[in-house]
Amino acid sequence: MFWIKVIDYEKADAKLKRIYNKVKGPDNNIDNVLLIHSLRPHSLTGHMTLYKNVLHNSNNTIPKWYLEALGVYTSILNFCEYCVKHHFSGFKRLLNNDAKADQFIEAVKNDTLSTFFDTKLFQGFVYAKKLTLDLENINKNDVTNLKKVGYTDGEVLEINQVVSYFNYVNRTVVGLGVGLKGDIIGLSPNNSDDPNQWNHQ
Repeated sequence: MFWIKVIDYEKADAKLKRIYNKVKGPDNNIDNVLLIHSLRPHSLTGHMTLYKNVLHNSNNTIPKWYLEALGVYTSILNFCEYCVKHHFSGFKRLLNNDAKADQFIEAVKNDTLSTFFDTKLFQGFVYAKKLTLDLENINKNDVTNLKKVGYTDGEVLEINQVVSYFNYVNRTVVGLGVGLKGDIIGLSPNNSDDPNQWNHQ
């Protein structure tokens, strides 16, 4: 499940346990994507600070369900089953429409997102795909295309940061052999108004 050593909650020293207490879920459960940082707690703090502010911050203006959809899509492109499972669960909960959520996954698999979303929403996925799989060819026109369909500069930044974050976490997970065993799927920090609230509920 892990290709490097991890330190679980019960064996954590005082410093690591303080961080674990900020991120833990029910019964002191720590998601494996966070456990993988246990040998370097400062990187766990950095990961959670980035994650909470990129995806779970009330200053974002793009709907959270759409940001989660971009994360799921990026994770599918990167063959990261771990992040797909976790964030599809969050996407489904936020969308509150299981049938439509399942249709989204089918549209990704069948490469028919252009018929699933309107032009504005679809363009976010075009950008996400290019940023993930064709980075060397990204240029100003890709951002211009997002602005042409109605995204503000700040919203372009939100899209960029979510896709960039998922590329980071996908590579952390896949590159270190992080598996799903023991995780509670779909938990996330709830209070988007407090960037320091990290508990997984």
